[in-house]
Amino acid sequence: MVAGREVQAPDYAALFAAVPAACVVLDRDLVIVAANEAYSEVTGRSAAELTGCGFFEAFPPEPGDPASGGAEAQRRSLDTVLATGRSNMLLLHRFALPRAGRAGEFEPRWWNVVNRPLIGADGQVDLIIHRVEDVTPFVRAEREGAAPERDEVQAPRAELFTRAQELQRANARLQESTTLTHDVALTLQQAMLATPDLAAHPEIAVRYRPALRGMNACGDWYDVVDLPDGRLGLTVGDVVGHGVVAASVMGMLRSALSAAIRVADGPSGALETLGLYARAQDGATATTTVACQVFPVSRLLMYSSAGHPPPVLMGADGTHRLLDLATDPPLGVRLEHVPRPQATVEYRRGDILVMYTDGLIERRHEDIDVGLDRLVAATRDLRHLPPEQLADGLLRAMANPSGDQDDVSLMVTRL
Repeated sequence: MVAGREVQAPDYAALFAAVPAACVVLDRDLVIVAANEAYSEVTGRSAAELTGCGFFEAFPPEPGDPASGGAEAQRRSLDTVLATGRSNMLLLHRFALPRAGRAGEFEPRWWNVVNRPLIGADGQVDLIIHRVEDVTPFVRAEREGAAPERDEVQAPRAELFTRAQELQRANARLQESTTLTHDVALTLQQAMLATPDLAAHPEIAVRYRPALRGMNACGDWYDVVDLPDGRLGLTVGDVVGHGVVAASVMGMLRSALSAAIRVADGPSGALETLGLYARAQDGATATTTVACQVFPVSRLLMYSSAGHPPPVLMGADGTHRLLDLATDPPLGVRLEHVPRPQATVEYRRGDILVMYTDGLIERRHEDIDVGLDRLVAATRDLRHLPPEQLADGLLRAMANPSGDQDDVSLMVTRL
């Protein structure tokens, strides 16, 4: 109520459509969810035509133009926003547009671009506002030496052009720094996932698939440990977070669990030790993991889980069990030490054990049980394949159509 009259909430859709700055809104998968009139004017594409299209499907890269790398720079900028939650800018950015009605032909254009994130309730980037300013006439005038209408305008225009070029170079250096950090994180993660004992076990296949966006390295791990009396230790885990920090914490926890499972009295004892260790490490609390011991002589499988999705035990006849009878909270979240539960199940020779991290089964806006059911069905369909082919088949069957938002660790064991 203002000055005795009721104030109605604005029509935000109408306001967005009327904003003079050219904008589109992208979701986490870089799909266009809205475009305003100004954007349609500068691109020649209507909102109805663009909405629902992936950004790089609506505006594909220009063939044979490695010099400018316009589409790649745009993708790096958007990925940086998704990874950091901060705005990213491209100045005097060359990004050619397909010519309407002329397949395979592109029109060179220059833009000032701002990609600004909108953070959702989960603390992650929910939407990106992609705002552009078409500065093609200005760039062409400067590069082609077109004379301005008034001489006194030339100096400030040239100064602005030079400053914009400096900012663009600074932005390029920032993009290179982000790429370097990504490479360091991914290399670190791959080195830490080295599994010497795996070489003696052709019945086990492991896979690590990085997320498609962000730093492409997180805190997922797998491990295979040979134990006395022919026993076998199998673990997978998932540290909260992304990038170099998460990969570093993952390496510490994986090594600690590898040592603990060699000396502890069963998987629960190993996770108890790991939980105490996690409390003393920054970034290690809330990690989820599951540890299994395989007893090949008695054909028993002993396991304990710290808040981790349940492994799938698939029989040769297509029947299955979820190993969910010994589940406890993630590492380090309890204020007091409590012994962790442990369970034992029998298996038959030829059964398949699938251990994985949540990135394999989780999809946005979908209950996790749906993803778990999908995994069970895929394992049942592929159960007759050798472990290596089965692992690849599961990754294909479980692939998220909108792109993987989290990394995935997967271990397939034929018992």
